[in-house]
Amino acid sequence: MTTTLSQPASKTQILFRYTAWEFWRNIRMIESAFFVVVLPAAMYLMFGVGMNQGQGQASNGNVPAYVMTSMAVYGAVVATTAMAGTAAVERDYGWGRQLSMTGLSNAGYFTGKTLMSVGVAVMPILVVFALGLVTGAELDGTWRWFATGALTLLVALPFALYGMAIALIFRSETAVSAASGLLVVFAFFGNLFVSLSGTLLAIAKFTPLYGVATLARWPQMEGFIIPLDGTGPGYRPEYDSLGLSILSLVVWTAIFGAICMVASRRRTQR
Repeated sequence: MTTTLSQPASKTQILFRYTAWEFWRNIRMIESAFFVVVLPAAMYLMFGVGMNQGQGQASNGNVPAYVMTSMAVYGAVVATTAMAGTAAVERDYGWGRQLSMTGLSNAGYFTGKTLMSVGVAVMPILVVFALGLVTGAELDGTWRWFATGALTLLVALPFALYGMAIALIFRSETAVSAASGLLVVFAFFGNLFVSLSGTLLAIAKFTPLYGVATLARWPQMEGFIIPLDGTGPGYRPEYDSLGLSILSLVVWTAIFGAICMVASRRRTQR
């Protein structure tokens, strides 16, 4: 009689098992699912459908599509902020050392967290876009749907650094929740909830989510902003260049990254 020993799991298998487990664990958490998926979807239905904005044209699409992209950006940014911040707090509490006993390396831990964060960030995009598709949101050409979705995910990724920076500074899950809450203010100034004008718009252009929102909506709006007060006599459309929008994203990414580096060094010195 011979005994066959099972082969130990490879590092790749361990990584994907951990990623799948983390993804499922976070999705099952009611608070995470609500703020990341349910809230952006509800806000789209409220502002994009419930306010009877109809099929009003907005550059290469209509107004509901404009609102759809805005809410998807908000959900994706909340997801990357919360997931990255939580990872940093877990790391500080020694959770990574516990996982290393399962054969998961440090690199595997961070890779798994990154993959999980991207997976969670994709969810609000898919849900809000699906709602948009069945409730009258229109973009000219199928490629604009895919381009808008891809850009929405891409511009949300730097906010993982924002969540990590807050976690490294305050070292608590409460601080990460507060950082996610602060995104409501950033979203307001980022033209995600309402279209600003005048002094508020001038201030908004220097805030973290303004360039992010402009880039995500670029396939549809190409830099133009839908005015809140209509397009009456003397109206001049607001426009942001692609270069300045990219510069805004790059600058804020650098700022968040620099804060992470400084906070990490201070913690190490202590």
